[in-house]
Amino acid sequence: MFLYDPTYLLLIPAIILAMWSQSRVKSTYAKYSRIRSQRGLSGAQVAERILRDNGIHNVRVEETQGVLSDHYDPTTRTVRLSPHNYRADSLAAVAVAAHECGHAIQHARAYSPLALRSAILPVANIGSSPLIWVLVMAGFLFSFPALIDAGIVFFSGAVLFHLVTLPVEFNASSRALAILSSNGYLATAEQEGARKVLNAAALTYVASATVSVLNLVRLLILRNSMRD
Repeated sequence: MFLYDPTYLLLIPAIILAMWSQSRVKSTYAKYSRIRSQRGLSGAQVAERILRDNGIHNVRVEETQGVLSDHYDPTTRTVRLSPHNYRADSLAAVAVAAHECGHAIQHARAYSPLALRSAILPVANIGSSPLIWVLVMAGFLFSFPALIDAGIVFFSGAVLFHLVTLPVEFNASSRALAILSSNGYLATAEQEGARKVLNAAALTYVASATVSVLNLVRLLILRNSMRD
């Protein structure tokens, strides 16, 4: 029943959304990576200035490997930018750098959704582990509801993490766009490009949250069917 059942149909819209959002973020990022900002500051320079302007002096800006691997690490207080976004002065690089600094500002200002996301991260890591799905499958195969319930509890932690991530990411983008416009990092005509880059990236988080929620709904439906 668990290996193939009609509840898989619930996931189709979310999978389509996930594929479309990934395609959009790649195409949007590629487009605005080719357009240089008028001010000519690299992503790293923008990040360092934003942090300084906001009185944040204990956060480093480092280059990391990979493509779109940019992130803020609250444990080491480090903004990590992928090679292009660290070195280039494109609209995409500036937008991404400002977004990651938005997370650093959230951390410095004790933004509560960010603190909640960090708190539930250990449970979310367990809930997103492939072992959880092995646990759930074993519960269905051997008709052992306790295993299924345990898997659902841990997976719910991963779902909660995805949901809490949404306001964290939207808020970081909102902070980034406000800073880029008010502090003159981008001209008025350039701001729409930065907005499109960040909006496209936000869609990937919406898609991930949708997939996780529908997977949880599917598990609950299947678990409930065992009682019938």
